[in-house]
Amino acid sequence: MSTQKPWGGRFSERTDKLVEEFTASIGFDQRLYNEDIQGSIAHCHMLSSCGIIDSGDADQIISGLQAIREEIEKGEFVFSVPLEDIHMNIESRLSDLIGAGIAGKLHTARSRNDQVALDIRLYLKKEISGIKSLLKGLINALITQAEDTKDVVMPGFTHLQQAQPVLFAHHLLAYVEMFSRDYQRLEDTEKQADIMPLGSGALAGTSFSIDRQMVADELGFAGLTANSMDAVSDRDGVIETLFSGALIMLHLSRFCEELVLWSSVQFNFITLADSFCTGSSIMPQKKNPDVPELIRGKCGRVIGDLVSLLITMKSLPLAYNKDMQEDKEPLFDCLDTVKGSLAIMAPLVRSMTVNRQSMATQAEYGFSTATEIADYLVRRGLPFRQAHEIVGNIVAYCLEKGLQFKDMSFDDWKRFSDYFDEQVISLLSAEDAVRSKNIYGGTATQQVVQQLDRLKRQWQDAD
Repeated sequence: MSTQKPWGGRFSERTDKLVEEFTASIGFDQRLYNEDIQGSIAHCHMLSSCGIIDSGDADQIISGLQAIREEIEKGEFVFSVPLEDIHMNIESRLSDLIGAGIAGKLHTARSRNDQVALDIRLYLKKEISGIKSLLKGLINALITQAEDTKDVVMPGFTHLQQAQPVLFAHHLLAYVEMFSRDYQRLEDTEKQADIMPLGSGALAGTSFSIDRQMVADELGFAGLTANSMDAVSDRDGVIETLFSGALIMLHLSRFCEELVLWSSVQFNFITLADSFCTGSSIMPQKKNPDVPELIRGKCGRVIGDLVSLLITMKSLPLAYNKDMQEDKEPLFDCLDTVKGSLAIMAPLVRSMTVNRQSMATQAEYGFSTATEIADYLVRRGLPFRQAHEIVGNIVAYCLEKGLQFKDMSFDDWKRFSDYFDEQVISLLSAEDAVRSKNIYGGTATQQVVQQLDRLKRQWQDAD
C-alpha cells in the first residue's frame, strides 16, 4: 500500500516520522472502518446520480470499497501509520485495487472534516442503540428481582443510618427510575446525532451541485445540518454521549456500592452468586464482590473521559482543529466501559439471592418506626414539632435503658404523653410502617405493585 500523502503537493519535505506517529489516529479510529465505507458508498452513489462522476467509475469504486471492508473483517488489511487515519488508509488501498485515477474521484465534493463528522454520527447512532438495549436488559432484571421480592421489608437509610422501613422492591425500583432517565437521555442524544453533515466540506460547503438529501436518505438520517462550519466543528453529540455514559456509570456505581455493603457479613441483605465473585489468594474464606467494586471504580474513568473532551473543546475557534482528533479515544473508552458494565450487571442482578429474614429482622431495629409514632400523635391532636420532641425523648430513654420500642409496655408509653393509647402498640412493626405509606410514589405494597405493573408494560413495549 502506498504511503504517499494525498495532501503532499504543497510540501517540499517528507513528514518527520515522529510527526507521523504523533499525529496519527489509525491506532484507534480504525474501528470506524464500516461507517467510513458506508458513508463513502452513499457519497459515491450520489456523485454518480448527480452526474459528477461516471457511473462505471462509481461501480468500480463501490466494488473496491466492499472488497476493502471484507479484507478488514477477515483481518487481512494492513493499517499504515504514515497514512494517518482510517479515511486515508481506505483511500490508499482503494487506489491499489482500482487505480488512483478512478479512486481519486471518490473524494470529490467532500473533506476529511465532514467525512469524520459523518463517521462519528453513524457510529454514535449504532452504539447508542446497543447501549439502550443493554440498559433495557438491566432495567428488566431489576423489575424481575423486585417482582420476586415485593413482600420483603428492609431498613431504608439516610446518611447511611437506619431511617424508615421500605420494601426492597421499592428500593430496586428507585434504580429503575434512574436508568429510565438514562434511557431517555440516550434517545435525546440519538436525535442530535441523527443529522447528516456530509456536504459541509472542510468548512464552507462545496461548489458542486450535490444532493445531500439523497445521501441522508440512503444512510437513514432524519435531517441535514444547516451550517457547514458548525457541522464540521460540532462534537456536541459525542459530549452528550459521554455525559450520558458518565451518568449511567454514576448510577451503576451507587447501586454497586450498595451491593458491596449488602453482601457483607455486617449487612447480610443479599448473597451474590459465586459465578460473579472471586476469592483471596491468602484468605481461604473470602468471597469478594469484585464485579461491583470494579464497576464502581470504572465510573471515575468515564467521568474523566467526559471532562477531557469538555476541556479539549472549550477554547476551539471555528471551524475544524486537530485538537478534535482527541474526541475518539475518550468516546471509545466510555462506550466500551459502559457496555461492559451494563452487560455484566443484568445477570448479576438476576442471580443474586435476597436474604429476606435478615432484611426483615434489621428493619425492626434502630427505632425505624419513630416517624410513624410521631405521626400518630399528630393525628391525636399534637403539633408535629411537639410530637417529634416526645418521640425523641422516648428514643433517648430506650437508648439509656438498652430497649427497643417493642420492649416498652403501655405504661412506659403513657409516662411520656397522655396522648398515647393502646393503639400505639400496633404501630411498632416495620410492616405496618410500610403499609401506611399508601400514596403514589410511596413504599406501600399496593403502590409498589401498581408501579411494577406500569413498569413491566412500559419496558416490554420499549424499542
